[in-house]
Amino acid sequence: MWFERLYVWLQCFEKYILYPAIILNALTIDAFLISNYRRLGTHWDIFLMISAGMKLLRTSFCNPVHQFVNLTFTVIFFHFDYKDISESFLLDFFMVSILFSKLRELLQKLQFVMTYVAPWQMAWGSSFHVFAQLFAIPHSALLFFQTFATSVFSTPLSPFLGSVIFLTSYVRPVKFWEKNYNTRPVDNSNTRLAVQIERDPGGDDNNLNSIFYEHLTRTLQESLCGDLLLGRWGNYSAGDCFILASDDLNAFVHLIEIGNGLVTFQLRGLEFRGTYCQQREVEAILEGNEDDRGCCCCQAGHLPHLLSCNAAFHLRWLTWEITRTQYILEGYSILDNNAATMLQVFDLRRVLVRYYVQSIIYYMVTSPKLLSWIKNESLLKSLQPFAKWHYIERDLAMLNINIDDDYVPCLQGITRASFCNVYLEWIQYCARKRQEPSQTLDCDEDSALVTLSFALCILGRRALAAAAHNMAISLDSFLYGLHALFKGDFRITARDEWVFADMDLLHKVVAPAVRMSLKLHQDQFTCPDEYEDPVVLYDAIQSFEGKVVICHEGDPAWRGAVLSNREELLTLRHVVDEGVDEYKVLMLHRGFLSFKVIKVNKECVRGLWAGQQQELIFLRNRNPERGSIQNNKQVLRNLINSSCDQPLGYPMYVSPLTTSYLGTHRQLKDVWGRSVTLDGIRTWFRTKWLRVRKDCSAGQHGGGNIEDVDGGRGPSAGGNQESSTEQPRTGGSQRWASPREGTPRTGGCGGATRSLIKAHLVP
Repeated sequence: MWFERLYVWLQCFEKYILYPAIILNALTIDAFLISNYRRLGTHWDIFLMISAGMKLLRTSFCNPVHQFVNLTFTVIFFHFDYKDISESFLLDFFMVSILFSKLRELLQKLQFVMTYVAPWQMAWGSSFHVFAQLFAIPHSALLFFQTFATSVFSTPLSPFLGSVIFLTSYVRPVKFWEKNYNTRPVDNSNTRLAVQIERDPGGDDNNLNSIFYEHLTRTLQESLCGDLLLGRWGNYSAGDCFILASDDLNAFVHLIEIGNGLVTFQLRGLEFRGTYCQQREVEAILEGNEDDRGCCCCQAGHLPHLLSCNAAFHLRWLTWEITRTQYILEGYSILDNNAATMLQVFDLRRVLVRYYVQSIIYYMVTSPKLLSWIKNESLLKSLQPFAKWHYIERDLAMLNINIDDDYVPCLQGITRASFCNVYLEWIQYCARKRQEPSQTLDCDEDSALVTLSFALCILGRRALAAAAHNMAISLDSFLYGLHALFKGDFRITARDEWVFADMDLLHKVVAPAVRMSLKLHQDQFTCPDEYEDPVVLYDAIQSFEGKVVICHEGDPAWRGAVLSNREELLTLRHVVDEGVDEYKVLMLHRGFLSFKVIKVNKECVRGLWAGQQQELIFLRNRNPERGSIQNNKQVLRNLINSSCDQPLGYPMYVSPLTTSYLGTHRQLKDVWGRSVTLDGIRTWFRTKWLRVRKDCSAGQHGGGNIEDVDGGRGPSAGGNQESSTEQPRTGGSQRWASPREGTPRTGGCGGATRSLIKAHLVP
């Protein structure tokens, strides 16, 4: 927006022109005054001057939000009111900056304390809080003296056991710099194979959903510094804390350090479906106050575009404020469906098995190794039983009349004829799509291609039955087997050991077919009869193969796909949580997510985190439902406490210290300009040089007074023009090298060319 551009340029003037000029002017004046007036000695005066100048310059470059208040007070107080006590403008400015930083910290602590102890909004977590509220009243004077002392020494003021009795914690960094700690995701890359087979590594929502917060961290790394500079997060300084709140994602963002064109931050992701207390606080953030019409005890209403008296009063008694109601970031919209609901009836399972078989045929026919498979004598010898027309596959634990389209009830099994009756048209269509003009692929009923397809489809269904413990009728067993194949756990029986002749038959044909069948099954709900046409089905599989990432969440490829911003992803998730065993089909679509940006009082965050450390580590309170983490909407106590490091809190994801740079912001490049780098300088000079040569060549071709020395072909002209037999003249003042010959040619350079070169080379 235009006002964002204006804000950026005003900040640029303030940071790089106004404050540096003021501070350098003060340094110059003080440098001359040292020889005439010594305060603590020449060396100490120089040291104080350099320290004050460097500190003020750094603050002006990195965090100029509060500098105008310090500068205004310094000029008015020491120049007009108390000119006699002024040492020098530089030291006055330096001391006022320190004093005002302490005062701001004191005001933040007072806001935290007064909001927390206000009796009309006190949240009692236990019976202890009822008595603590009354006993704390006589100690109010001590509390405010304690608040003043903690502001001087920059120590957190923490509530004792979540009550209104405040204790002083030990001295901590002002920015509350936590350890550089990275959440370690649990997946197939860092767990044993036995663990992957027996159970899901980290098979809970918290471990699996942490990848979305990691993706959010990468997105913020590109845009956070620019958005802060554009004013989209309001005023900010080092150590500030923000909460990004939406329907699913709730993240705590901590600004660790602010530099000139960079911001170092840390993101802490909270649970998607948190506790009752967390949900109440999120609802308090997301609910609007525009509909509140109360004024004391009556419904007097409010003026247009203004808050009512009650809403304005309640919003003042909060330690947090909404700085932006709609903050857009790139992310994934998550749509999850219960797999039990989608596969509960036999007809839906029949559709899934049919897509499973068709996907096996597709991946087999489109494989580049197909010709080697159907010409492999040892492999065809192992498949001789499947080549016979009277062969019947009667594995009752694997086959079922309710879910297999090619099942023959009278024979109680599947034959080659019944298989061809259902799937031969699909095999032949895939073969025709694969055929090259120079090759012909035999795909009739007696071909080796049909034999291999029949054998692989029987193997795939037998693997599904083996993973489901041969209980295909049971929905729970069917889902268990489907999930086992989806994550790559294939149990091959002795009858199917022929597949070990080439493991690509298993890894590149059967395994992706399981995953593709689930995607096709999801899409068939929108248009059930669309995939009956082989043309549509083939195009759909081909499209999904290139566009959609389908894999298990424990596969490292899943994390790589999310972090590389793939358009669409699909997975099958098995979650065991508090006795609930369920399977979910998750579909992710990359798009834009809307957040609310909430700025939290950083002294409130430091105090609550210090109180949690005192209670859990020193007092060893192991009660999971302790009063200090109960719902308190005025200070967001549950959200803040749960975002702290373990064992104090329980964040789903904690990012390492991540630095966002100004040059990575997409919109700010047009306003601020691009970063000055060696590659950029080299590219600029190269572009200018090529432009000079191009214009010079164009001048030789188009200028009437320029004498061409090469038969009409300039020094940079290309093409198949034939060389002229005209002899070059020797009176020219320039030497041009022919692009095709190493021998330089001499020729005249007219006045137009010389003036053109001079215009580009002479500034």
